[in-house]
Amino acid sequence: MLDVSLRSRSFPSIHLPSFGDGSPVEVTLITQFGIGAGDQAVRDAGARQAAHPHFVDALDEPSTRLGGMHLAHGDASSLYAFAVGPQGHPFHRHAGTRMFTAISGSGGAQLRFSTASDAQLEQDPTAFVQALRCVDIPPDCLFTVRFGSATWHQFVSRASPHPALFALSCHPDDRSGALSEAQRARVADGSADLPTLTDTLPPALQRLLDQLDMDCVPRVALSLQRPSRAGLARLCTATRDAAGRLRAWLRRLRPVRGYVTRSAAPMAVSTHLAPPADSLLREAFRDGCQHQDHATLTLPPRVAGTPSARRLLEAVLEGFVRNPPASVGRLMALRNVLVAPLRLRTSPLGCPVSSLLSEDRRDLFAGRFPVLAQAVAADDQRAEVMLGADDRHLQFRSCVSVQYLDDGSARIALGTRVRTLNRFGRFYMLLIDGVHRRYVGPTLLRMAVAHALAPDLTDATRGDAVPQSA
Repeated sequence: MLDVSLRSRSFPSIHLPSFGDGSPVEVTLITQFGIGAGDQAVRDAGARQAAHPHFVDALDEPSTRLGGMHLAHGDASSLYAFAVGPQGHPFHRHAGTRMFTAISGSGGAQLRFSTASDAQLEQDPTAFVQALRCVDIPPDCLFTVRFGSATWHQFVSRASPHPALFALSCHPDDRSGALSEAQRARVADGSADLPTLTDTLPPALQRLLDQLDMDCVPRVALSLQRPSRAGLARLCTATRDAAGRLRAWLRRLRPVRGYVTRSAAPMAVSTHLAPPADSLLREAFRDGCQHQDHATLTLPPRVAGTPSARRLLEAVLEGFVRNPPASVGRLMALRNVLVAPLRLRTSPLGCPVSSLLSEDRRDLFAGRFPVLAQAVAADDQRAEVMLGADDRHLQFRSCVSVQYLDDGSARIALGTRVRTLNRFGRFYMLLIDGVHRRYVGPTLLRMAVAHALAPDLTDATRGDAVPQSA
């Protein structure tokens, strides 16, 4: 075979004119990652994609919508992720323009395009084959692709068992192009996904394609280091093939994790010896208690972000569960180990709010947080819940409250009362009284409020968070 290679000092790219009257196909190589990095990246991103709440597995192209349209703000764009495995996906097309950035697996990828128009295909179905072109992408490469509406395309791996690619695709406007009424309705109500916006190859064209020898289709090979058929290039490809398999196998030994770190401005917490007279906590242990503390934090006007005390309290309670301070978690882990032989109650959360993980569903605040009592003012300017549990050595009750003041500021409080039941309970509280009063309560409150004030998490991060104890 006679090859012609052109050297490029910029990004190697190819511009394939449309066989019909549509936009051209443009493919550009950006960079090549370390040996075997492609398989690891594709499998890692694919695992994260599979855990996304908008994940869809259809047409041999697992995908998810990462961001939908914001038509109220004049933004009709959407962002999708999709993966293509070793066997590739079927030929298909979309009504709208497609632009995506992808990373190839460690076996490389082949991109196949046919830009024949519907009019040409109706006149002569073989126009599909005449318009067919292939673009070979090297292993472990970052590349971009852009093509017009109604372009038939198929992506496959150049070497099994490596995945073909993982991509992030930006849709300028999902409402554009020749959509069916069903597709347009799904786009309008925000339920569209990649399978919804996909048309597969008609059976007549698929039968024509099945008879085709793909080795006879015109192709272009893009590469970054050496021409694709050079000896060093073939050696590099073989090395990446082996390394990709190894790195993908090793990646399975580590769990797929991700973290979202959210920050808020520093907040001062005031500590008090007893709860205020109007607190629900005053109703707990009226015959006497051996410990009580009360921590408050005041948010300036407009910082809370919601005028509803109920909603702000719900966000704070969620903060206790989803954003516990690691230092308090370590203290609880140590405490759990020490009291395990005594068969005392254990929890990964700090004791004042540990009952939020209770399985008792008799009284729920906001439909999800187990509480012993709750009170919400008629004007929704004050909301309060009581938490607590009984153990062999002591009983505790905690109160979390939100109150909006006349100047628009919001006061958030966490208070605790403890009644000891025996000598061990009194000894236990003697040991932890100072650290509980000055550190545990204020730190729990500060971290929970920080969670409530930070920008909202997307749906993608809300469903699987668990309290961390370390």
